[in-house]
Amino acid sequence: MSPKSWYCERFGAFCSSLGQPRLARQAIKKVPELTKKQLAAKARKRALKAKKSIYDSEKMTLSDAIAVLRAVEVTAPNSTYELVIKTAMGKGSAIPKGRYALPREPKTVSQDRILVFADGRQAEEAKKAGADIVGGLELVDGVVNGRHQATLFLSTPSLIRSITPKLGRVLGPRGLMPSERRGTVTEDIGAYIRRLKGTSEWKGDKAGTIRAPIAKLHYPVEDVVKNIRYFLNMVKKATGNIRDPQAEKDSKNSSNPKPVNAITKVILSSPRGPGIQLSDF
Repeated sequence: MSPKSWYCERFGAFCSSLGQPRLARQAIKKVPELTKKQLAAKARKRALKAKKSIYDSEKMTLSDAIAVLRAVEVTAPNSTYELVIKTAMGKGSAIPKGRYALPREPKTVSQDRILVFADGRQAEEAKKAGADIVGGLELVDGVVNGRHQATLFLSTPSLIRSITPKLGRVLGPRGLMPSERRGTVTEDIGAYIRRLKGTSEWKGDKAGTIRAPIAKLHYPVEDVVKNIRYFLNMVKKATGNIRDPQAEKDSKNSSNPKPVNAITKVILSSPRGPGIQLSDF
């Protein structure tokens, strides 16, 4: 046996690789250099991320949070503060919702299109108060097929039982079905509509998180604080965190008392600023 045969028999794997062409060295791809604009954008992102991480777990008083966000938004005084309120949704809890008119509005209040189920004197009162569509059972089919569109539906107690079988499955999933619990089934339709003028609706999501534009950055600090305190007070009443005489009266008349949705977090933020958790809510 020749030395080469003996070597190949002992080290077959190595021997089989002999004579194979070597792999060409792969060309290293050149990483394109970033432009000054791209580098600046990356630096801004890093700075914003670092800034946000500072405040993610830190709580501040309302006045300190306002000062921080103003400093961040110094070049954008027309930006808007956003208030986020997180509530604990218990079993069987309804999604929190309500209406409000801030002491100083940060935006133009959009007007509701109101449809009222009423007849006789109450129908006349609804028209005088400014309802867009007023009628009785003849309106039901128009609502079902989409001919009558509205953002708010009201009803008198005398008609609610008659409209529920058809409209419950249409308006219920959209949260628009008239309800005694929400106050949209009432004898005094005219007064209810007059109270709505100039107000906006707030509503939580399925997780119980409520978001609202609360003030402009250029507003005086006193106006910002007043708006936030007012809105928080409205939400606390609606979620059962503070006494609301009207809600207590409604719960006495109802076989299912309204559960309390505890407020777990209140966060103030701005478009370019961090979300700052408030310690004094």
